[in-house]
Amino acid sequence: MQIQPLLANKFITALFCLLMSFCSWAQTNPVILVLGDSLSAEYGLPRGTGWVTLLERQLQNEKSPWTVFNASISGETSSGGLTRLQQLLNQKKPGIVMIELGANDALRGLPPAQTEANLRKMIQMSKKIGARVLLFGIQIPSNYGQNYTTQFKEIYPKLQSEERIELLPFFLEGVATKAQYFQADRLHPNEEAQPILFKNVWGSMAPYSNLLKKSP
Repeated sequence: MQIQPLLANKFITALFCLLMSFCSWAQTNPVILVLGDSLSAEYGLPRGTGWVTLLERQLQNEKSPWTVFNASISGETSSGGLTRLQQLLNQKKPGIVMIELGANDALRGLPPAQTEANLRKMIQMSKKIGARVLLFGIQIPSNYGQNYTTQFKEIYPKLQSEERIELLPFFLEGVATKAQYFQADRLHPNEEAQPILFKNVWGSMAPYSNLLKKSP
């Protein structure tokens, strides 16, 4: 009688198929990587109320297979993001990379050329693994000096044109000039501003509409 070995072989075969199915799902589970600073890290906000969470909910509502990994850190600079990016790309293998960095560079008075170089490297690293890139345009107040303000603003459309990526022209559109949308520090958007920021991002994701309905 060979009943026991036969049952064991069937069990092993079924287990192998189950594991292969799980591995296949894990490998095709597409990821959106958000690499930003406090504007994307829910600084000063109740957990789960930031624009990134609103993006996750939108994708779930649309039954999109895509998930979001938020790697944003308060105080992050373009240099810090560049340092962390390669490991994130290796680990998460994202299909879309959202880069929301530069504001803290400006607060520190760093040369715009340095910010541009760091952002360009991040864009190229992301493209190298086949990821689509959405760059968030950041603008700073004119009290930083007209020359510096203009140079900084021009970084983002320049990178969009030269690297052929998607651009959200101004992340804080509809928020920046309205005091009621900021926390007491006058620097960080409050909870009421998050749906506006989400709409800005979602609108700039229109070129990905078909992609978001399926795995890449």
